[in-house]
Amino acid sequence: LIRPSLTLPDPAPGERDLLVEVHAVSVNPVDVKIRAGVAPEARHSKVIGWDAAGVVRAVGKDVKLFKPGDKVWYAGSLRRPGTNSELHLVDERIVGRMPQTIDFASAAALPLTTITAWELLFDRLNIRESDQPEDATLLVIGAAGGVGSILIQLARQLTGLTVIGTASRPETTKWVSDLGAHYVIDHTKPLSEELKRIGFTGVDYVASLNQTSRHFDEIVASLNPQGHLALIDDPDLLDFRKLKTKDGLIN
Repeated sequence: LIRPSLTLPDPAPGERDLLVEVHAVSVNPVDVKIRAGVAPEARHSKVIGWDAAGVVRAVGKDVKLFKPGDKVWYAGSLRRPGTNSELHLVDERIVGRMPQTIDFASAAALPLTTITAWELLFDRLNIRESDQPEDATLLVIGAAGGVGSILIQLARQLTGLTVIGTASRPETTKWVSDLGAHYVIDHTKPLSEELKRIGFTGVDYVASLNQTSRHFDEIVASLNPQGHLALIDDPDLLDFRKLKTKDGLIN
């Protein structure tokens, strides 16, 4: 049980705002970084938090998409107070209707991870179902985490890629396999050797979700010519010249 540490006036919705009674929030790496690095000015408060799921309690006068009682989920805005509050204002244009098949806690875990996975797969790696070779391969490093868990499902449901995930423990290996990965390899071992073990000499796409610095040389070794690497972590300096021999792309 988390008890409120600050009492603020109830917010009033603007023209396109929803006033949401927050039922669940999630904690992502960005939340941890902001909490560690940002402090409010003296005698001022700061409400943080991104992902949330809840119920609409009131709407602004120009709201067209939602009504009180609707269950919603969203990732919030950089420009407004965060979701770690009992009542939260959010513009209806960045809100989605919560799926009926999941609970509030599950819904709150999805917005940022899903946005990140979608943009990485379709915008950065530029994968399209209609124009990719039938034998195209995707390696997801750190597949058992939040983004990886969504990325595997998107790739399996919306593309024809052969999906290879990495994990290291029995429970995470099973998790990645259950989500739909065709193969699961151990990222504590050399990736190129693990790929050879399952019959692959290289991959066309790599989504590196954590520890890119540690795996970079193995990523380069495992990438097919003109392959594509996308990463979301904050690695130490990487020598991108190593990708020149593969004519590789990086995002």
